[in-house]
Amino acid sequence: MRNILLFVLFLLAVFYVRRALQPGPRREEGRDSVPEQGASQPPAGEIEQMVACAHCGVHVPESEGVTSGGHFFCSEAHRRLGARP
Repeated sequence: MRNILLFVLFLLAVFYVRRALQPGPRREEGRDSVPEQGASQPPAGEIEQMVACAHCGVHVPESEGVTSGGHFFCSEAHRRLGARP
């Protein structure tokens, strides 16, 4: 019985050591997502205005939407469809 317990403890130790040595983001480090290159993102910590789409009404950050003809749209497809009355 003692040998089984020692074997299980050994497996747990190997698991945690292997996990600690693995490269890549961990859960704690992965919370802040890295913005895609070329995307216009506001600086970290800056509050961004949420604006409603003129077509569907969904609120999206101002930097992620499209403006056309004085209206704000959540995507290029909704800009092409136009504003709903």
